[in-house]
Amino acid sequence: MSVVDHVIAAVAAFGAGGVNALAGGGTLISFPVLVALGVPPVAANATNTVALSPGYLGGSIAQRALIEEQSGRVRQLGVVAAVGGVTGSVLLVSTSNDTFRALIPVLLFGAALLLATQDRLKAALGIGAKTDSSAPSRWLAAPVFALGVYGGFFGAGLGIMLLAVLGLVIHERMDRLNALKQVLSLIINVAAALFLVTSGKVDWSFAAVMAVSSLAGGMLGGRLTGRVKPKQLRAIVVTVGFVVAIVYAIRVWF
Repeated sequence: MSVVDHVIAAVAAFGAGGVNALAGGGTLISFPVLVALGVPPVAANATNTVALSPGYLGGSIAQRALIEEQSGRVRQLGVVAAVGGVTGSVLLVSTSNDTFRALIPVLLFGAALLLATQDRLKAALGIGAKTDSSAPSRWLAAPVFALGVYGGFFGAGLGIMLLAVLGLVIHERMDRLNALKQVLSLIINVAAALFLVTSGKVDWSFAAVMAVSSLAGGMLGGRLTGRVKPKQLRAIVVTVGFVVAIVYAIRVWF
């Protein structure tokens, strides 16, 4: 691969790191770029997961105050998120992702729609101010594990899906939910990456340059998140969700 190829990959990872910290969906930037640069799909998936993990770290560092306020939730959900991430990465290196990729647009559309309508759904289900600190472990363990599997296997729109599910169950400000989403995404990706680094599927030439740029992008995106009002952040996330779903639907189905 040429120097230009590596520069392109680094720029894509910077953008992906920022988008993941701000809203989610960064994989839809970096993964297609790797494939376009000639990396086989499964190897591109593995490389992308390893390379974007520092970006999630950067976003988490930038939002650490909000994360520390929710340390109990992080402990409750972090274990199932990690187990899910490892499970998904095992599936990635042992199975074809063609069928699963065909379902990604549906999952993204569903997540964006869930986030856009979560206030009405919470009211209809009676979920609101009465939600207590035990709700995450009781209601979110199974969906967080499932999303961990998804994140370890492919991960496009993982942040959007996590934010949608968290927002449906937890009665919190959007910035706090986004911070919780960020640290759970970090846990899922790091757990998956720890397995993938031994799988022989990672293109380390690309992963090295992308890891540095995704860290920078994640830190920038994390700082910008704190300057966005909750309603604006939700609108951004919903918009990103629908856009990446449409883009991916076109690429997969047509």
